[in-house]
Amino acid sequence: MTLITHANQVGALLAARRKHLKHSQAETASKLGLSQNRLSELETHPETLTVAQLIALLNVLGLELQIGERSSAKHKVEW
Repeated sequence: MTLITHANQVGALLAARRKHLKHSQAETASKLGLSQNRLSELETHPETLTVAQLIALLNVLGLELQIGERSSAKHKVEW
């Protein structure tokens, strides 16, 4: 499990998982009904992802999103 604390981590994580699965951007984008350029943009600028797009991409990559309370107060939330 990977702890995500910043938006830019999401894009890197998604791209790394896609590459681990040996899927091209074009192949993955096709499964999502997106263009390869749009998937590239989502991987490099994940702050533009909608929740629906994120969940669809996670499903295609065989990942899941879990939300729970933090175990410690070490992590500061920044808005």
